Formats: sequence, structure tokens, C-alpha cells
Amino acid sequence: MTDISPALEAAPLPDASRRDLLPEGWPRPRGYSNGVLARGALLVTGGVVGWDAQERFPDGLVAQVRQCLDNIRAILASGGAEPRHLVRLTWYVTNIADYQANLKPIGAAYRDVLGANYPAMALVQVVRLVEQSALVEIEATAVLPD
Repeated sequence: MTDISPALEAAPLPDASRRDLLPEGWPRPRGYSNGVLARGALLVTGGVVGWDAQERFPDGLVAQVRQCLDNIRAILASGGAEPRHLVRLTWYVTNIADYQANLKPIGAAYRDVLGANYPAMALVQVVRLVEQSALVEIEATAVLPD
């Protein structure tokens, strides 16, 4: 593994091929990582929406987030990866106020599906998604250890 600058704190994770990065003096983020250092095979998803195998969307943002995360977990498994291998998630939501109003149930759904693994994340509000009924779409990047 590449050495990390002394100005960065690295939080060890169960998988030695991945480390969360925390610049010196920065507060530890809650629910995400500022940066992740990883080495191994790269697994990248497209934009994953919260529909089931029959392309039906559940009602509401929280239910769609849970299904979206279940779908990501299934994609990871098909590539031999687990949630602990995630290094980045980019979330696209159609209503950031709805997201903010549901932080606790979204966090609970996240932990239920992906566990206490918090990769680098970004969240962006968009006007709409390609699938008109979609309220959330997430892109995932995972790194499987060598």
C-alpha cells in the first residue's frame, strides 16, 4: 500500500487494501468519508435506480433508496464484491428537501443494506432522472483487493 502523507490521518478498515483519509485538523465526517485510498480490481456501476427486477418503483424516497442500495449490493455480489469494498457513491435525487427530511430513515436503510461502511460520497439534486418515476439514482465504485 502506498504511504500516506503525515498530514493525513488514515482510519484503518477491516480490509487492509482500503483506507479512509482524513486531513489533519478536519472533523471526522458522519455517514461518509472525505476520501478513500484503495488498491485492487475496479468495479463500477452505472446509475442504479430503486426499482425491482420487474422495473416497478416502490412509493416514496426512502423505499426507493433501500431498493437502490439492494440493487447495488446485488451488482457488487455479481462481481465478487461486498459493501465493504465500496469506495465512492454519487447520489442523484430529484428533491433535496425530501432527502433532508428523511435523513434518519435513509441512514437506517443504508446501514441495513450496506452496513457501517461509509465511502466517499456526493449528493446532487437534479431536475429529473431518465426513469420518470425514479426519485434517486446512485453510481457506485468498489475496489476489490488484489
